[in-house]
Amino acid sequence: MIQPLRRLALVGNPNCGKTSLFNQLTGSRQKVANYAGVTVERKEGRLLLPSGEAISVLDLPGAYSLDANSPDEAITRAVCLGELPGEARPELLVCVADATNLRLHLRFVLEARQLGRPMVLALNMMDAARRRGIRIDTARLSQALGMPVVETVAVRRDGIDALLKLLDTPWPVDAPAAPAQDLHAAVRDLLRDSVVMPSATDARDDAIDRVLLNPAFGLVILAVLMFFIFQAVFSWAEPFMAGIETGVAALGELVTGPMPDGILRSLISDGIFAGVGGVLVFLPQILILFFFILVLEESGYLPRAAFLLDRLMFKAGLTGRAFIPLLSSFACAIPGIMATRSIADPRDRLVTILVAPLMTCSARLPVYTLLIGAFIPAQTVWGLFNLQGLVLFGLYVGGIVSALGIATVMKWLRRDRSEHALLMELPSYRLPDWKSVAIGLKERALIFLSRVGGIILAVTILLWFLATFPNPPADATLPAIDYSFAGQLGHAMAPLFAPIGFGWEICIALVPGMAAREVAVSSLGTVYALSGQEDLVAAQLGGLIARQWTLATGLSLLVWFIFAPQCLSTLATVRRETGSWSVVAGMTFGLFGLAYLASFITFQVTTALM
Repeated sequence: MIQPLRRLALVGNPNCGKTSLFNQLTGSRQKVANYAGVTVERKEGRLLLPSGEAISVLDLPGAYSLDANSPDEAITRAVCLGELPGEARPELLVCVADATNLRLHLRFVLEARQLGRPMVLALNMMDAARRRGIRIDTARLSQALGMPVVETVAVRRDGIDALLKLLDTPWPVDAPAAPAQDLHAAVRDLLRDSVVMPSATDARDDAIDRVLLNPAFGLVILAVLMFFIFQAVFSWAEPFMAGIETGVAALGELVTGPMPDGILRSLISDGIFAGVGGVLVFLPQILILFFFILVLEESGYLPRAAFLLDRLMFKAGLTGRAFIPLLSSFACAIPGIMATRSIADPRDRLVTILVAPLMTCSARLPVYTLLIGAFIPAQTVWGLFNLQGLVLFGLYVGGIVSALGIATVMKWLRRDRSEHALLMELPSYRLPDWKSVAIGLKERALIFLSRVGGIILAVTILLWFLATFPNPPADATLPAIDYSFAGQLGHAMAPLFAPIGFGWEICIALVPGMAAREVAVSSLGTVYALSGQEDLVAAQLGGLIARQWTLATGLSLLVWFIFAPQCLSTLATVRRETGSWSVVAGMTFGLFGLAYLASFITFQVTTALM
């Protein structure tokens, strides 16, 4: 009989380095999912101990308290106590604490100790603590807490061997629950007896903060940083995208070249390679964007950006805590919407959820890249900037400005005059944990590839079927796709979208685009391939639409994707987070209305000026 693996859980406050420690322990032997019935993320991996034993490691959501003030904290408490259905109780808790901020983190350690579970304390970021002059008597602290204490620097793997040696021993079956006590008084006693604090704070962090948190210079630096990121997304990715495009084209020719004309060849060439291959090419851009987001998060800059933008966002009816959920929405609105659980005020949380889909998610990037490449010349502006990168930056700014505008209107409508103070921890600056960055990029690549191989492939094949059947009549004078189910649907929708410049081909692409935004690109590839223009599609879909569409149509579709609701998964997440179908319906129809109005103005004005 196979014995179940011993299980340990990593717990701690946000920004304590818990995930970096998890990555050091498990490496690539980890998987990410959601807990059953909730949208809280679940990370689990396997650790091989020096003795060769494998144990299961669970990275629980960060929590400031186990008093269950948020879904994250409720899940962490329930898992630690073994109260979550289908989730075995961990036999050991490894509590990770930031050694530079023990006044806050030791309170959580004491609170976790009251659960009555065997515990180990990992004092992380010890290098930063020593640099600040903080001296910790770990032996005395261990005796006072009644648990082993290990010093670690997770980003450099310092202390990992000592932790592994400790874990490679028998674990106590249980531990007595600590008696209820005044946690604040207990923390003061621990600090007095075991920690020597310096008379001054970290001069390095203070010097950097004087610049980055300056109300004027800080905002300029943040804007320049965002501008640089979007320039890099276009400029750095170009050679990799060209390589993928060439490889996909060569593979398509290798596979379909020997095949005779027929349904199977059409499916593989017009359906799979023209559709899925057209989306796969955008993987480098998505990874570059995520690289910068992960580096900013690892360095400790993101909470400071939230603090910096709090005043501006408050005037727009949001809070500085909305910055990180909205920034996460640039990658995907789903984790961004889930991250709003950190916003305590229900009204602020609802507004953030409603405007999160206006942030330009990575799924929009393939559409933007296709249209910008088709209608915006690849030239240098002012001898320094890439014009296409400038336009991409403008689209991102358009989404941000729209979100702030809508939040301002909602604040005015509800007559909100309340004040919401922003209280958050600013972690020490640190070098990014490149292993964590690499794992994060790997996870994002696998998610994107799974979408390409899953939903995008399925939708592309479905669209190919709808665009291929039924067969045209014998006396047909139009391309076969005009007589297909998809062609009939596109022509039926065309009159509604004609005022904003959308032809029937675009109308067809909009429908499967609701499954996933990037599907719109593969759908266009499939539609034009089945229109008898395979050679142009294989070479460059952008060149084809540049010749067949007007500039007004291209700009109108770009503006449409700023406002149009995102994928069905996003709408489902909004429903799960708000528990209201009326919120989902109001957001969906409202964003569709904004998209149509903005595209109408763009198309009509551009047409008049041409």
